[in-house]
Amino acid sequence: MTINIEGIMIPVKNQDRALKFYTEKLGYTTVRFNGLSPETDPQRWIEVIKPGEEFGLVLYTHPDFTDMVGKNMNVVFRTNDIQKAYAELKSKDVEFVVAPPAQASWGTYVRIKDSEGNVFCVGQLNKCESPGNGSSCG
Repeated sequence: MTINIEGIMIPVKNQDRALKFYTEKLGYTTVRFNGLSPETDPQRWIEVIKPGEEFGLVLYTHPDFTDMVGKNMNVVFRTNDIQKAYAELKSKDVEFVVAPPAQASWGTYVRIKDSEGNVFCVGQLNKCESPGNGSSCG
């Protein structure tokens, strides 16, 4: 049996505004809509994905999850060039919580807010001499 990640649920208040943020500012592509509109289907969700990725994000609106919007999402977006990512996000007027890029034991990062106030980390991992061997890359 195989169990894989299909998507990461991101709670949002305004799906149209969130869709615009993820497609225009972060470069995601719309994969599918479930439900016609938030007015006719309170469980409508929109799936977005980065080209070449196996799973994406699910922009989800539901009355049971409104208290989760605008929180730390505990999701890290990975980049191979944090300085370039920072400059590009800044040029697209993305709001930063931590900027300019900060150094941590695991790599370099910025923290951003999406259109709904959800907070994410965008990070570049340190290079390891022996990746995959379980050793620390600090």
